[in-house]
Amino acid sequence: MTSLLCITIISLTLAGSASSQPTSYPLPPTVMVLAELGANVTLPCRLQSQDAMAFGNIGMRVKWTKVADDEALNEDVLLSMGFHKKTYGSFAERVFLNEDTNEDASLTITEVSTEDSGKYRCEIINGVEDFMEEIILDVQGGLTDGVVFPYSPSVGRYNLNFDNATQACLDQNASVATLDQLHQAWKGGLDWCNAGWLSDGTVHYPVTRRRGPCGGNKGPGLISYGNQDKQLGRFDVFCFASALKGRFYWLVQPDRLTFDEAVQACLDDGAEIAKVGHMYSAWKLEGFDRCDAGWLADGSVRYPISRPRKNCSPTDAAVRFVGFPDQMQKSYGVYCYKAE
Repeated sequence: MTSLLCITIISLTLAGSASSQPTSYPLPPTVMVLAELGANVTLPCRLQSQDAMAFGNIGMRVKWTKVADDEALNEDVLLSMGFHKKTYGSFAERVFLNEDTNEDASLTITEVSTEDSGKYRCEIINGVEDFMEEIILDVQGGLTDGVVFPYSPSVGRYNLNFDNATQACLDQNASVATLDQLHQAWKGGLDWCNAGWLSDGTVHYPVTRRRGPCGGNKGPGLISYGNQDKQLGRFDVFCFASALKGRFYWLVQPDRLTFDEAVQACLDDGAEIAKVGHMYSAWKLEGFDRCDAGWLADGSVRYPISRPRKNCSPTDAAVRFVGFPDQMQKSYGVYCYKAE
C-alpha cells in the first residue's frame, strides 16, 4: 500500500539558489511527502500543461537525485532517457517512474527505510530548457528510541549460547532484542544473513533482499529457526541499544594507538572507551558519521558512516566492521564515550 501525504511548503532558501540552476522556469515550491516506514511512496514530479506544451515529449530526460547539504555528496537515484533507465546504489531495483502520462515523472520508492528520508530533486531535461522540482521525504515510524544490531564475539560467528549472548549484549551497553524490535529493524532495512538469538529464546535473521542461502525461497522477511536449546545452541545475537545518555566521540590523537593505549587515552580524557552499542546508537539515532577506523571496548575496530561516499561505505549507510586485530599493533584511533 502506498502511503502518501503531500504538504506544500514555501521555501525561502530556494529563491536565492534558483538563479544558479540551469532552468528557464521559476523553481516550484518545495513539496513535503510523509511516508510510513516499510511502505511504498510516490514523490510527485509532473509538468504543468503549459510546460508540457513548451517541452514536448520527444527526447525528454528525467533525472532524480537525493540532495545532501554538501552538493558533492549528492546521490544519484534514477536516470531515464526514453526506453533506457538506470537506478543507482541503495535505490537499485526499488525505484521506478510512474509514467502515467508523457508529462509525469513521479518517482515511486518501494519499502522505504529511515535512510530514505531527505531532500530529492527531480529534473526534466529536453536539451534546451530544464524543469526542476524539489521534494522532501519524511519517513516516520519504526524504532525511534533505539537501534537493533547483530553481534558476534572475537572468537567468531555462531559461538554464543543464550546466556553468553545475553552477557555479550550487556557488555556492549545493550540488551537482547525482542522479536518485535527485530521486526521493526527489518522494516527499516536491516538485512543480515547470520542467525541470532532473541530475548524469547528463539533464533531469527532478517532478510530484505532474498538471495541464495539468505532466505532462499522463504524471504524477504524474518527467517526463523524457532526455539533452540539455550545451553547447547550456538548462534550470534541481535542486541538492542537505547538512545545515548552521554556523548560519543572520536578522540583526536597525534598517533595511532594500541588497544591498551586507546583505553588509557579515553580515561585520560575523562571518558571510557566506547562500546559497540554506543557506536550504533550514535550512528543510527544521531547521524554520527566518521570515516576513521577506531578501537572499541570489545577489542574490535569499526567506523560509522551515515552519508555513503567513495572509500567510506560507497553504497550503504552502515557501521563498518574492520575486525578484531592484534591489540598490540599500533594502527588505529579510538572512539570514546563520556556519560552525562
